[in-house]
Amino acid sequence: MKPEIVVAPRLYNRVMEELEAEFIVHPLWQARDPLSFVAPLKDKIRGFASFTSYPVTAELIAALPKLEIIAAMSVGTDHIDLAAAKSRGIAVTNAPDVLTDCVADTGMALVLAVARRLIPADRFVREGRWLKGAFPLASKVGGATMGVVGLGRIGKAVAQRAAAFGMHIAYFGRRRQPDIPYRYYDDLVALARDSDYLMLTSPGGPETRHLVNAAVLEALGPEGAVINIARGSVVDEKALVEALAAGRLGGAGLDVYEDEPFVPEALLKLDNVVLLPHIASATHATRAAMGALMIANFKAHFAGEKLITPVV
Repeated sequence: MKPEIVVAPRLYNRVMEELEAEFIVHPLWQARDPLSFVAPLKDKIRGFASFTSYPVTAELIAALPKLEIIAAMSVGTDHIDLAAAKSRGIAVTNAPDVLTDCVADTGMALVLAVARRLIPADRFVREGRWLKGAFPLASKVGGATMGVVGLGRIGKAVAQRAAAFGMHIAYFGRRRQPDIPYRYYDDLVALARDSDYLMLTSPGGPETRHLVNAAVLEALGPEGAVINIARGSVVDEKALVEALAAGRLGGAGLDVYEDEPFVPEALLKLDNVVLLPHIASATHATRAAMGALMIANFKAHFAGEKLITPVV
């Protein structure tokens, strides 16, 4: 018998095909009432294939008494109630490393888009305004300082790309990392004050909620910009909107938001902000690799083998 799993949200098509070949798949993403959907399946479901946009709550975990593993097709697991999973002895896995390059590429693309004002420049051409005069000057990236908040796999990959553009790199984290050539800050406000671009690559969750607050944004200042490819919760979004609208912050490049897919109306009206729909890892190759790692974790678990990328 194939193990039975629930899936939510709907995943990349190729991944869904592989899941359906290996397991009995129940499409939880189609349910208006998740708890009612799983009630008749509660003694069958052994796995949960998850992604960041669908909360795996303590209530949902409790409704699945035979659940053994939650496999996330993402690096982040802040959408999963890890405490509830741990209390039940449920394994949790994620998909690190395979998305590092694409997320880092997106981070650097946002820096360039904000610095060179690429989105307004595109509109300038499309709207025929070039016929009436030149586009305003923008900012140079080379020689500027990027402050990286959270120098993990993705943070290091972004830093390498930024250095190739001639940027100076500094970083903030819980501790100084050995053998890292970049300047370390244990004070985020101080890092923001010394940075032109504040690159957010830290994990989400309660520990980093609103880590970038009004004081950090004020320190970054009217010539600085914040780039968020981490989680929307890392930034105090209300403070961000206020700082941008008042001109106390120079710009922002955002791939993530506090209440996705809802984006504050005020951000939609600002020309100094680049807005992406949480697509940092959204390439065919990377989504396929993320899915393959998730499925490999499922197979290892159901075969009684060691998990490849355990979180809990």
